[in-house]
Amino acid sequence: MPEIKVFNGERLKAARIYRSMTIAELAEKSNVTKQAISQYENDKGNPSLETLLRLISTLGFPRDYFYEEDKDKVKVGNTYFRALLTTNKKDRLSQVEKTKVLSRIFHFLNKYIDFPELNIPKVDFDGNIEKIALQVRNHWGLGLEPIPNMVRLLEKNGFIITSFSTEGESIDAFSQRQEINGNVYYFIVVGSDKNSAVRRQFDSAHELGHIILHDWSLDLEQASREEFRQLEQEANQFAAALLLPKESFIRDLIYPNKLDFYVELKKKWKVSASAMVMRSHQLKVINYNQYQYLMRQISKRGWRRNEPLDDEIPIPQPSVLKKAIDVLITNDVLSGDQFIQQLSNNNLSLNKSEIEILLGLNEGALINKNQSSPILTLKRNPNYIEKM
Repeated sequence: MPEIKVFNGERLKAARIYRSMTIAELAEKSNVTKQAISQYENDKGNPSLETLLRLISTLGFPRDYFYEEDKDKVKVGNTYFRALLTTNKKDRLSQVEKTKVLSRIFHFLNKYIDFPELNIPKVDFDGNIEKIALQVRNHWGLGLEPIPNMVRLLEKNGFIITSFSTEGESIDAFSQRQEINGNVYYFIVVGSDKNSAVRRQFDSAHELGHIILHDWSLDLEQASREEFRQLEQEANQFAAALLLPKESFIRDLIYPNKLDFYVELKKKWKVSASAMVMRSHQLKVINYNQYQYLMRQISKRGWRRNEPLDDEIPIPQPSVLKKAIDVLITNDVLSGDQFIQQLSNNNLSLNKSEIEILLGLNEGALINKNQSSPILTLKRNPNYIEKM
């Protein structure tokens, strides 16, 4: 006899959080009472077909999604957000839920694709962030030269990166540690609505700072504002030290008091003028009064939001997840429709458009064939395709 599927209240809660809704907001938009939604989420009742259709229409998830169980053992660590203090909790929880879904898609792809292995330096955080940044550079063989593409560097070393809208100015980027069936993965999401290459460079380095420096078992919701500020400050210091190594950056500071000179340096170091001014002060190349003068000039010129060259330097784009899909489709392992069906067979029913958003794909990518990728290869004898 076919298995009788039961409504999963946890999936309803997950979908609601994913869409950044409270129970009251979902109730209002779906015309279903708050009491009923609470009962459904706690598995104390099942929605009628009519009610379920209202919830599906409001939340935008397929019907099967609400009748599936998560079989993989996923242990989610902290999610570190760029600008923790200004991030709304409801928005944070939404991004956390999206990353959980992303991780399940990645875990499915990992059955077929040989992704780069995680290559993360092991360091003891003794408070010396300059030293740790140099250890990371040495571990990855970077020397003291500029890092042209921080996103690609992280992807080559096994970090899973994607880009989608974080729906607001307060969330630039965030990172999440997960253990899936005993294996550790780090996911980094960079906001697709932040159109600045240097901002993305710094955000990516900032998230790496959290990953390397900070405790992933810490309950951030219970941390004080002072603790938040310290975490952010340390991640910022790490990003600056990694992107602008002391020895070679100081050597380039020929005119440290001239703001326009930092724009020229921006072409080389792919770091904002304001971040370089702050780094110059940190390294004691300029004094406090000089630093304050330059920062006032930045504000006066309107560079707090947009700097010169922001519209000229190409924005680093995540590519590994896109290329993984390319490999599957181009090698006729799975078509876009088969990929979606196989996800559903593995208890993750999602709409095609949702998958494209989470993986940072172009619209329609799951039905179009693209060129294959030389940095990703299929695993030998992939026998994971279930009979259609």
